Amino acid sequence: MQEEEDVKIESEDSEADLKADKKITKMRGEIEQLRKEKQEYLDGWQRAKADYVNALKRFEGERKGASHAGLLRAIEAFLPAFDALERAGRHGELSKGFQAIVKQLEAAFKELGVAAIGEVGEKFDPAFHEALGQDAVEKAEKDGEVTAVLEKGWRIGENVIRPAKVRVGKH
Repeated sequence: MQEEEDVKIESEDSEADLKADKKITKMRGEIEQLRKEKQEYLDGWQRAKADYVNALKRFEGERKGASHAGLLRAIEAFLPAFDALERAGRHGELSKGFQAIVKQLEAAFKELGVAAIGEVGEKFDPAFHEALGQDAVEKAEKDGEVTAVLEKGWRIGENVIRPAKVRVGKH
């Protein structure tokens, strides 16, 4: 009888172990599935974060580009009036009030980083100058130099707003 009970207990223990093993195997499978899902969510979150950071950089670049384009358009709109005032000033046709306006515009251009292009004696550079004619020069070292500036050019940094219209020396 004792033996039958021992066999019965062993049989019950064996069934319990088998159930426990099945349960453990099932739980391990669920844990593995949860790990895979966690990794997928983490990967997705990291991609979304990278996309967000890239979008922020792109938006900042676009904002700067739009700001720069707006600045260029504004300067291009003011240049003809500034040129006319400057020409009138060279011919002595400006009152003191208009001369003050010219100085204010020059100061504003300087503050915005706008620089004039085109000085007599500079070496001709097609990136910054537009040649409208040639002048004969006596010295070979003057060949290719700007001999006259017909209209100033303007630039911001390396961006040319308008090339200088010049005459160039030819030996």
